Amino acid sequence: MAAAMLVVAARAAPAQESLQLVRADGASVVARAYRPSGPCAGIAIVSHGAGGSARGYRYLGEALRRGGWLALVVGHEESGFAAVGRRVVGKGIRGGLLDIVTDPAAYRARFADVGTALAWAAPNCESHRSVLLGHSMGAATAMLEAGAANRLGLAGADRFDAYVAISPQGPGSIFPEGAWHAIAKPVLFVTGTRDAALEGDWTSRRLPFDDSAPGCKWLAVIDDATHLQFAGLGASAQTERLTEVVVGAFLEGVRHGRCGTPPDAAKLSMQTR
Repeated sequence: MAAAMLVVAARAAPAQESLQLVRADGASVVARAYRPSGPCAGIAIVSHGAGGSARGYRYLGEALRRGGWLALVVGHEESGFAAVGRRVVGKGIRGGLLDIVTDPAAYRARFADVGTALAWAAPNCESHRSVLLGHSMGAATAMLEAGAANRLGLAGADRFDAYVAISPQGPGSIFPEGAWHAIAKPVLFVTGTRDAALEGDWTSRRLPFDDSAPGCKWLAVIDDATHLQFAGLGASAQTERLTEVVVGAFLEGVRHGRCGTPPDAAKLSMQTR
């Protein structure tokens, strides 16, 4: 019996697993963890867009795992599929989405979800490095966490060493002009030339980078990439591959406590500050 118990204790954790976590307020948080096969380079929390779930962004979770990161794609119940569906009634898709992405309570819930995931991951990774990655509403979550000025009365705790904002929002209902200038941590902004926004065309998504103070800020623009392709939906192979390349290069620097070297690839345009 003792030998059997030792075997069980030594069994390796699965590379991918579903988690059911509990927030401090008692609410349930669903997450999907992607564990590296070797030493853990750091913790990477992925925040999905409005209407998404922990089942999404598998391509990103797998790429982070291969890069040595313990990645968790976190489900945000208060701004997930069902929550967006309720907002859409009577307002249409655009109205419902705009309603939820400007709701301070939805972001406070997201901050709590992210904190719960971070607390679970900390004892499961020997490195103390951490990064928060987000797409769309998740990008807004990352920028709010990093300390971006906003119109929603929110103050992020800035709990991470670096941030990745995929499809970030420019000035509008969430962020005023000059919202990002005070963010001191390294930030990677990613968008595409067909990445339309609720408030503006794709070029509005590069404005956070333009406003950023110098200090390891990257902007990656992928030719022909659409908004949903960054979520791994549609014909997204090129978008996924190039997103993996640029995120991997950025995080290679983060894991070593420095600013890395931007990649050079066809269909990918890079700028740095």
